[in-house]
Amino acid sequence: MKFLRFISAGIGAAAIAATAHAAGGSLHAHEPEGGWAFEGPVGELDMASVQRGYQVYREVCASCHSMRLLSYRNLGEPGGPFYDPEYPNANNNPLVKSFAAQDEILSTEPNDVGDYDYRPARTSDPFKSPYPNDAAARAANGGALPPDLSVITKARHGGASYIYSLISGYPSEDVFSTREIPAEETPAAESEAEAEGEGAEAVDGGETEAAEAAAPAGPTSETVLKVSEIDSSHYDFSKYKGELVQPVGQYYNPYMAGDVSAQWRGDPRKTPPGGFLAMPPQLSDGRVSYLDGTEATVEQMSIDIANFLQWAGEPKQSQRKSTGLAVMIYLLIFAVLLWFSFHRIWRNVKH
Repeated sequence: MKFLRFISAGIGAAAIAATAHAAGGSLHAHEPEGGWAFEGPVGELDMASVQRGYQVYREVCASCHSMRLLSYRNLGEPGGPFYDPEYPNANNNPLVKSFAAQDEILSTEPNDVGDYDYRPARTSDPFKSPYPNDAAARAANGGALPPDLSVITKARHGGASYIYSLISGYPSEDVFSTREIPAEETPAAESEAEAEGEGAEAVDGGETEAAEAAAPAGPTSETVLKVSEIDSSHYDFSKYKGELVQPVGQYYNPYMAGDVSAQWRGDPRKTPPGGFLAMPPQLSDGRVSYLDGTEATVEQMSIDIANFLQWAGEPKQSQRKSTGLAVMIYLLIFAVLLWFSFHRIWRNVKH
């Protein structure tokens, strides 16, 4: 019986895997060419990239995404991107203070008449959130809730590589086209057909009136994507022969987990990987003017924001690695001394 249960479990797992494969899944996140500087037991973050990543967050991401677990002072603490040894107390760092003062937040203390005023943020304040609450965030984004980015690299499989792949993985505009929906396929036409199918009601001795449909007119055009024309150096999309219809207010990304089979017009056995998300492509060449003069390409900005979010997810990463290395060296020396001591003490004892 146990053997049969084992076989049944294996068959069930294989069926689930086959279903997931047929649905497309999502592409595995990949790191940029050259890898990440912070990987490995002695790897360290590229602080210049982290600084640029903070600029990308401020100018691009902060309009929708919060970072509630970070305070402005974290930017100037040891291991932070703007740490200055002259200011061991990050609250005194003038650069960090200027970053905080750029935002205005609602004071927690009432004024003389009992109202709450806005004031410039202090270094001790958490990063300003773009919305007062989740309901406001959903209302401003078509029902979608932008995730908080404080520990997004810890919450997503792939970490920084996932952020990099997702941000830079949107298909180019060249593979999209707009097509008019035939009149008989529009939502209004379908509602009218349903109303006619129900029949007309007789009123006033034989006169009839058709049932009115209250459904909205709906879109008259659709955005389609030629998946086989997606240019990618990490995956071959040419094997997907067909079109992908992009829903209104949604955007296709091959690195987004999801199921696009309902919008796929092609071989159902070969559904493209990826899914739809409410965030449109955010980066374009020159979107940000870097203060250090670095060319702001989509590739560079994707690397920089991924590095910044990697630091944000673990601001003490550098200290942890340096302390861990010292501890491992100490334990190695201690183990050698213990080995020699053991043999010295028990040298005359027969075993």
